[in-house]
Amino acid sequence: MKVIVVSKRTWIALLIALALLAIVLIVVLTSQGENPETAAPTMTVVDAYELNAIPVTSRLVPVYRVSRDDKAIALTIDAAWSADKTQFILDTLDRYGIKATFFLCGVWVHAYPETVKEIAARGHEIGNHSLTHPHMNRLSAEEIRKELSSLDDEIESLTGQRTKLFRAPFGEYNDTVVSTVRDMGYEVVQWNLDTVDWKEGRSADTILNAVLPKLTDGSIILSHNNGYEIETYLPKLIEQAQSQGYRFVTISELLPEGDRSVDSNGLCKPVG
Repeated sequence: MKVIVVSKRTWIALLIALALLAIVLIVVLTSQGENPETAAPTMTVVDAYELNAIPVTSRLVPVYRVSRDDKAIALTIDAAWSADKTQFILDTLDRYGIKATFFLCGVWVHAYPETVKEIAARGHEIGNHSLTHPHMNRLSAEEIRKELSSLDDEIESLTGQRTKLFRAPFGEYNDTVVSTVRDMGYEVVQWNLDTVDWKEGRSADTILNAVLPKLTDGSIILSHNNGYEIETYLPKLIEQAQSQGYRFVTISELLPEGDRSVDSNGLCKPVG
């Protein structure tokens, strides 16, 4: 009789093969017994990661640009410094027949009440830039309301009108700032084109090259009433923008009428 000798290694390999075969049979039998309409869907590791990566909430964002298709743009001028160049700005805007939106700070309003009146008398829009120019994202909702309301009381006493727009000092905001200000009936406005004219040594050509090539329908330009090169760059900016077919309007004219939405990039669009 022939005797077959099976080594220990062969036995181990045989047992492993049998175990793998049993696992395969269990999987097959289990899948055949499931109802495909009620069976739970499988989820890969990537699927699980993507699901967990979806944010629960999104940050509130001010208006940075407005969705337009008619080459309308807005020039905005923040006033928190001295006023020695403001008369030049007003005369230049008159010369080119355009209206701008001035965001005024309370300290500036206190110091130059007659200029505030002149800005309004010349048909320009006035926006609220806070009473004391604080870091708004460090304030409570009540403190935010006081900053805006107190300044609006003063602006109304000078011009007969309250403001409808707000720009946060330093461009700083958080959800509390945006939600509180909007609940008060204001729109929060930033900008998508910055002249950075507050920075000494920045030439007029540098400013123009930073703004003009990026102009697009619905753009909002940020300038300052005492910008270092504003007496040089402002006429050129207006002329070259107008030569490209752009027309300057106030922020209120730029915004959509009726209900509007602001997406995560700060693009403001009409609703409906």
